[in-house]
Amino acid sequence: MKHYGLIGYPLSHSFSKKYFTEKFEKEHITDAKYDLFPIEHITQLPGLLRENPDLCGLNVTVPHKIGVLKYLDWIEHDARKAGAVNCIRISAESPVSAAFSGEVGIIGDDFRLEGFNTDIYGFEMSLKPLLKDRHDKALVLGDGGAARAVKCVLENLGIDYKAVTRKPHPGNLLFADLKPKHIKDYLMIINTTPIGTSPNVNECPPLPYDAITEDHLLYDLIYNPEKTLFLEKGEQKGAAIKNGYEMLILQAEKSWEIWTEKEIYP
Repeated sequence: MKHYGLIGYPLSHSFSKKYFTEKFEKEHITDAKYDLFPIEHITQLPGLLRENPDLCGLNVTVPHKIGVLKYLDWIEHDARKAGAVNCIRISAESPVSAAFSGEVGIIGDDFRLEGFNTDIYGFEMSLKPLLKDRHDKALVLGDGGAARAVKCVLENLGIDYKAVTRKPHPGNLLFADLKPKHIKDYLMIINTTPIGTSPNVNECPPLPYDAITEDHLLYDLIYNPEKTLFLEKGEQKGAAIKNGYEMLILQAEKSWEIWTEKEIYP
């Protein structure tokens, strides 16, 4: 039995377990199972792996997408560029490869941890069909692990962006300082914060929404509810809107592809 799962904390509402359990049933995959591993501190990861030697892959969610990096033996280029990982492939590691590896994951164990960011793939594939020539600048709301994947995609696509945060950070805008001129200048707005997630459906990022026009594209990484107040306010102004559900499906399928492919990365 091949074992997969999700690490993060808390994991009270997990898309991943339901998705993969249904996928295994639908596709008649009888030799795999997917479980939730709520670990509050990333320092619990080595113990989790030792207690579950049949683990072949893990998804990683908040708050561990950044902290997990120091435990990995190898990190894919875009994941390294983003500085965040949400997918780990676990494979056996020979003593020879361990001896010559330039990086150190979890010392003293015979497994190799390879890190990927499938959020990057999911976001890019779901965003690109919506882009118009005018969408050459973006406001990225939030600056956590999910925002890192978003910013990586924008950089790869040659789209300028500005992060918006509640607390001061070099180069960022503050929510408190946002003016209609910012909204008019940035015709794409991407919410990577949890503001508006169920059950807090009456909340939305503090923006001057009256400045939004039909030329805008609003993308919310949240998928529950299907239409957040952020998206609803944008739609009322005629903007194109998109939630994070397709991105979630795409990143999950990309994780499965990574876990099951035969190629071993260098």
